[in-house]
Amino acid sequence: MPVKPGPPPPIPPLRSPETVHVPSRSKTSKITFTQYTDEDKQLPEISLLIKQQLSEPYSIFTYRYFLNQWPQLTFLAYEEDKCIGTVVCKLDDHRGSFRGYVAMLVVAPEMRKVGLGSMLVERALEVMHEMGADECVLEAESTNAGALRLYENLGFIRDKRLRRYYLSGTDAFRLKLCFPMPPEGEEEEFI
Repeated sequence: MPVKPGPPPPIPPLRSPETVHVPSRSKTSKITFTQYTDEDKQLPEISLLIKQQLSEPYSIFTYRYFLNQWPQLTFLAYEEDKCIGTVVCKLDDHRGSFRGYVAMLVVAPEMRKVGLGSMLVERALEVMHEMGADECVLEAESTNAGALRLYENLGFIRDKRLRRYYLSGTDAFRLKLCFPMPPEGEEEEFI
């Protein structure tokens, strides 16, 4: 039987913005990754990008639910001053362990197929693991081969099919990633 964890470990400090060079279709782009810190600037950028690219509608309350409680689990990618990608996540107690959840991942169409989505998710997964997550789950449309491939390449496995999960009537797959356990006899240290 799982042991009920205590309160979640301390929230790790915010990471410094990180700049990488990503080869895109016609050039090498300078991309800066940053965590969510500024509702006035970043919330409109996130909501606009998600509204333009995802099939599900989200209210301001949905965004604030994630962003206000788990700002360290939201990453944004910028090319110059334009937000071109974001991942929005959370971490909660689930049946005696800590479970991360990827709620939204969006990459602007012109920056797809260059690894940007994977880079965003990897950053969020690292912070989840630092915070003590045992696993991470998400849902992806069963017809979205690109998203399924991205997550499966990161180590997620298909856990179950959710019939008519989305408002459009499309099925989803629940995907799960189990974080590695620390070596026996060693406890993980969290920042």
